Amino acid sequence: MPSTLTYVPTHPARSAFLSVRGLRCHHLIWGDPGRATPEQPLLVLMHGWMDVGASFQFMVDALRLQPGWQDRPIVAVDWRGFGLSEPGGSDSYFFADYLADLDEILHQLSPGQPVDLLGHSMGGNVVMLYAGVRSERIRKLVNLEGFGMPATVPDDAPGRYIKWLDEIRQPVQLKDYDGVAGVARRLQANNPLLRAEFAHWLAQHWAREENGRWVINADAAHKRPQPFLYRVEEVHAFLARIGCPVLFVEGAQTLYFMLFGGKFSRDEFLQRVTHVPDFRLETLDQAGHMLHHDQPEALAAHLAAFLGASAAPTA
Repeated sequence: MPSTLTYVPTHPARSAFLSVRGLRCHHLIWGDPGRATPEQPLLVLMHGWMDVGASFQFMVDALRLQPGWQDRPIVAVDWRGFGLSEPGGSDSYFFADYLADLDEILHQLSPGQPVDLLGHSMGGNVVMLYAGVRSERIRKLVNLEGFGMPATVPDDAPGRYIKWLDEIRQPVQLKDYDGVAGVARRLQANNPLLRAEFAHWLAQHWAREENGRWVINADAAHKRPQPFLYRVEEVHAFLARIGCPVLFVEGAQTLYFMLFGGKFSRDEFLQRVTHVPDFRLETLDQAGHMLHHDQPEALAAHLAAFLGASAAPTA
């Protein structure tokens, strides 16, 4: 893939690190977080599973074109064990750790006032749970395709633990590639809507060169499943406690619900979110699960409208 296809950010980020619960946590910064105000708070972006904070670059560049967003402070975090953040030092990763990390990150980045918080996919699920216990830390919440998981029943628990115990005894590794072009092709295979120039740029952040090969910037232990049940009744309790406005954005072409063989439907998701006191759902055309890659310009308009700018959303 020729270098001329590489995306050139119009608003490059700068890298920084925090010490978070004993781990070195990487984040990207646009603007000056010290200039955040109650009316224009810090916007914190949390990526999804097997992704990195740099994944939001295209969306941030589009946001900068929206009225009132030229200097708005924005931070995108690499979850533990992803991107340039240190791994958790364990053979598994658990949602409780993600919530605790997020709590400490927000305490350090915005100790004196609430933030606007956005999460994609896994990150969307985490920020929804977090809002159920720390709503006072959030002015407005955006969830990009963090639909949740199929409901479980108690009888599922023994099998989940057996699977987990079996898998933690086995080595796990991620596929590597012979060059950045190979990584870009993998990204486009995962998402055929991804523009070639986006794929080439993102590949250089999604992976790194090591001993002549390109390896994914992720701890392979993320591939192991969690043993705990997804207790939907508990999720309802979290959702009912969310005290801030919530915007959920989905892609019209998402195939998310096909992953579960009929065990989790969009209708069930829509029933769950009736528990959220202030909830709105918007849909982006010509976008799938990675809607911040597929339609960053349209998504930016939706975000600016919800988070306080004057532009009206466009599909």
